[in-house]
Amino acid sequence: MTTNDSVNNAEVKPVELRTPRATEREEMLAGRLYNPADAELTALRERAADLCLTFNQLPHSQAAERTKILDQLFPEHGDAIEILGPLQCDYGVHTTIGNRVFINYNFTVLDCAPVRIGDDVLIGPNVSLLPPMHPLRWQDRNLRQTASGEYYDYEYGLPITIERNCWIGGNVTILGNVTIGEGSVIGAGAVVTKNIPAHSIAVGNPAHVLRQIDNTDDAASLQSYAQ
Repeated sequence: MTTNDSVNNAEVKPVELRTPRATEREEMLAGRLYNPADAELTALRERAADLCLTFNQLPHSQAAERTKILDQLFPEHGDAIEILGPLQCDYGVHTTIGNRVFINYNFTVLDCAPVRIGDDVLIGPNVSLLPPMHPLRWQDRNLRQTASGEYYDYEYGLPITIERNCWIGGNVTILGNVTIGEGSVIGAGAVVTKNIPAHSIAVGNPAHVLRQIDNTDDAASLQSYAQ
């Protein structure tokens, strides 16, 4: 009889990177296993970390200087974006931000896969967008060592898309391979593990659709004092 221990300790040949292969960056953006210790990827992450550090240390009153940093960090962004910071991202250059996007404090985006944020999106504080994935089997996940003694591991990434007109509440985590449909609201503290259809309110861990948003959800109904 096979026990769990014998299964876990069995000699299982670890997965290896596909061949032939493109650059590690191209493999990464295609959603395939890649080596994050690659020199190009390491340089891009270090650049992003330095830009984030500079941005986070700038006073909010230095708006022009903060904008210059965001232009370098997110070269594909629209007009009238506002990011309060602190901010942390893996690469920045793999994240696209639309027009009139507001991002509150403590935003994390680990963009080892394409991340797309549409126009007129509101993102609350402490939101994390997490495309990175590690293999589930430890034989594939654990650190490896090159002949020269350097350690590395294998990872892969899955994209995230937040379509236009969405509101992402505070402390929300969105995992890779997720699309938030246009006009949806994600309630505070939700962990989004699968696609959310357009014009929905989703809450919980894992997030589930609570209901659809319709014409009865009208802010004017809250403003009886103005009548």
